[in-house]
Amino acid sequence: MIKQPQELALMAEAGRLLASVFDMLDKTPLEGVSTIEINDKVERFITENLQSRPASKGQYGYGFVLNSSLNHVVCHGVPSQSDVLKSGDIVNFDITLEKNGYIADSSKTYCVGEVNTAAKRLVRAAYEAMWMGIATVRPGARIGDIGWAIERHAKRNGYSVVHDYCGHGIGREMHEEPQILNFGKPGTGLFLQQGMVFTIEPMLNQGRRNVKTEADEWTVTTKDGLLSAQFEHTVAVTATGVSVLTLREDEKNSPQAKRLGLFPA
Repeated sequence: MIKQPQELALMAEAGRLLASVFDMLDKTPLEGVSTIEINDKVERFITENLQSRPASKGQYGYGFVLNSSLNHVVCHGVPSQSDVLKSGDIVNFDITLEKNGYIADSSKTYCVGEVNTAAKRLVRAAYEAMWMGIATVRPGARIGDIGWAIERHAKRNGYSVVHDYCGHGIGREMHEEPQILNFGKPGTGLFLQQGMVFTIEPMLNQGRRNVKTEADEWTVTTKDGLLSAQFEHTVAVTATGVSVLTLREDEKNSPQAKRLGLFPA
């Protein structure tokens, strides 16, 4: 569970490389493109440009390098030739990358073309909720503090938080202990210690938090068919606070990063 300095350095490198995948996607026109085309572009970038391994491919029998969760899909959406992105869509790309035996995990929800105000507001709240959770991370804090901060922000904005899926420890394996729930009570749960590395990945729904798994046994959707949005970062507990290992280029001067005094990992 606790990573040593040399392990943290390798995880920071994996995180930096994964952030560059999203920097590439930020420059990629999405409208009119299928999610399988995005999947294939990401695979080429990871393997050829970054000389790394897409860690999701083959994990638990999954056949793709990313999850593409479109509109009412909460998580684990499967890339498809038939899912062509159109103006007004929101889509989450959840991507993992392994370099030198260590894995980083991150996701971002993109607004495609002209997205309505309600959808933009949901996406913004999900992003803010992730940062609310990140802001609680420091030695001596507890896992319940993270979930409480996330759910409080979601509820204040009129959204529900999915309880069925959560963040997780990460390192040589994609999913390690501890689980990082997106709900909780402050002052409860495992104490955070320097050297812990885990993901924070809130999923916010417009409607109720209830979800269902589709017939493909991967895709998770909202039961009420309303929109869902998600963001995710891999973070490490430092001596004084937190380091965001997957911090993207577009976030380095963001208010959230400045507030925490973050620098690129």
